[in-house]
Amino acid sequence: MTDWFSIVVHVCLFVTTISILLLLYRAVKGPSNPDRVVALDTIGINLIAITGIMAIILDTVQLNDIILLIGILTFIATVAVAKFLEKGVIIDQDRD
Repeated sequence: MTDWFSIVVHVCLFVTTISILLLLYRAVKGPSNPDRVVALDTIGINLIAITGIMAIILDTVQLNDIILLIGILTFIATVAVAKFLEKGVIIDQDRD
């Protein structure tokens, strides 16, 4: 990597890490439950970004599977929590 590209990548890693710390505060002290869900979803997106930046720094493609796994788990968790906030249950027991 060239010097300027290395600096940009490390600055992006630092900013994303600070963003996760601020989102953790929002997830804990959020004024409402939907705000907490959005913060947790955004934390998942930032984890994907950090994993991608680490793949660039390490110059490897081995972390792509982890990026996909984090994305799938974040999506499933967001859908489950949104359904819980809307209906009060995640899995409906009665089948009409």
